[in-house]
Amino acid sequence: MSSERLLFDFVRSKWRQFAFAIALIATANIVQSYYPKLLGSFTDQLQRAELTPPVIVDYSLMLLGIGVTFALFGGVGQYIIMRIGRYFEFVTRKKLFDHFTQLSESFYSQHGVGKLLSYVMNDVTSIRESISLGINQTTNAVMLIAAAVTMMAISAIPLYLIAVCIAPLLIIPFVVVKLGPVIRMRSLSVQESLGKMTESAEEQFAGIRVTKKFAVEPIMIRRFGESVDRIRDNQLRLVRVSSLFQAIIPFLGALSLVVTIAYGGYLTIENRITLGNFVALTLYIRMMVNPLQQIGNVINTVLRSRASLERINDLLARPADIAEDEGAKPVNLDRSGIRVSGLSFAYPDAAKDALHGIDLTIEPGKTLGIIGKTGSGKTTLAKLLLRIYDPPAGAIRIGGVDIREMTLESLRTQIAYVPQEGFLFSTTIRDNIAFYRRDSSLGEVERAAKQAQIYASIIAFPDQFETMLGERGVTLSGGQRQRTSLARGLIKNSPILILDDSVSAVDAVTEKAIIETIRAERRNKTTILIAHRISALQHADEIIVMDEGRIVQRGTHQQLLAQPGIYAVLHAIQEEGSHYAEGIRTPGSGS
Repeated sequence: MSSERLLFDFVRSKWRQFAFAIALIATANIVQSYYPKLLGSFTDQLQRAELTPPVIVDYSLMLLGIGVTFALFGGVGQYIIMRIGRYFEFVTRKKLFDHFTQLSESFYSQHGVGKLLSYVMNDVTSIRESISLGINQTTNAVMLIAAAVTMMAISAIPLYLIAVCIAPLLIIPFVVVKLGPVIRMRSLSVQESLGKMTESAEEQFAGIRVTKKFAVEPIMIRRFGESVDRIRDNQLRLVRVSSLFQAIIPFLGALSLVVTIAYGGYLTIENRITLGNFVALTLYIRMMVNPLQQIGNVINTVLRSRASLERINDLLARPADIAEDEGAKPVNLDRSGIRVSGLSFAYPDAAKDALHGIDLTIEPGKTLGIIGKTGSGKTTLAKLLLRIYDPPAGAIRIGGVDIREMTLESLRTQIAYVPQEGFLFSTTIRDNIAFYRRDSSLGEVERAAKQAQIYASIIAFPDQFETMLGERGVTLSGGQRQRTSLARGLIKNSPILILDDSVSAVDAVTEKAIIETIRAERRNKTTILIAHRISALQHADEIIVMDEGRIVQRGTHQQLLAQPGIYAVLHAIQEEGSHYAEGIRTPGSGS
């Protein structure tokens, strides 16, 4: 995909509107080109003493007509093109966001939010300017220059004089060839540094509370200042070459005007051209200087926008890491069992497998508990079930169907996944809980909140379920955010529920109430509980213990306690910690 493809496809889709706008601007400039010719004729008649009041009125009305026509046609044409440019901004940002939703988690782990915002804000704006400014000024400049040269040729001005006067302007193409690539590369550096600065700013804002708690504001200011300094340096490098480019064109225009006055004035004195032709020639050459400067602006803008075009096209050309196979079909996962066979998986660029040789079966309506140390592969297994990452073909089947043969929508809409750190949006608590089921009634939202043991906390707020949350749910405590996220998963009422350490931030009493509610509500539905605390999953029909990406133990709670291994060790440690905590809460207990 060429760097200009995005822009070309858009312009082609709007070619009728562009053509109409260009015709209006062209007409305006053709009419404007009569201005010097009229003044030349007026000068000749003035010199011959042929002017009378009616003739002066005629000239005045013609000049007024030129001004009104130019303003009306040119203004409408420019408005249309500016409007199209804004529409490009609108559709391209929507296209980018749609593409972002199709990219996998691995993409976002490699690209910060600030960099992605740079695509949406800086790059799209740069391209939009090349459309609006580029087409407006290019049409203005080309038509005015063409009309000026034509009018000079038909005004009895010698062609050799025209050629001599515009000769300095012919140097401009060589300037473009020489400086153009330099401007484009330096523009690319500016856009990349802007993305890094935006990324740094987003990170600093998100972590401002940590910064204040550790009193490291000077360090953060210096770190952000470094990214700003890089932008300054790159922009100054761009400004130097852009300024040189912008200065050369007016200089060449001024040089043409000097040649016109010197040589044209000499020919006028020698009576080889009329005074009126000399006036017209001077005005035409002067009229051409501004369009040439506009061409310089356009070239400068287009060269800068090409860097943005390349960045956006590269992004849009990036295929989704997780794509539906041809022939993928929607499936119904209700009352479907899960079978994992010989599953091994490694993250991109990882030195070793995150999972190795995983075999397990979850019967429909049963509960599986998963426990293990941090980094043992528990969350990786959950993400593979959702195809956040792609498992090997045939390694995971639900209801006997390979999940790679299912449509992503049917798979993910029928699995409710609640992570340890659930993301909450800056909207009401009700909207956050009803995130998937937007048509949920208040009663359904309240029921899910009660199941997640967050209802009492919500109704304690003045606005209850209409309470607006701050960014990422900052209004709530850690435990409240976790239970609100849990309510969002429970209201989905999916055939399969995965809780990935989703009650780790609540106390033991609340955890027990949540687990008992889930057991009662999901008696005939498949549930996967991932936890570090044994108390959260000891009721499961089967528990697997993971270590180093492998299943090292499996069985019920009682079976695992009866055999030596990680599970029994974890149970002993957690029981000892529980007794210690109970002793702290109950002074004099003897603990």
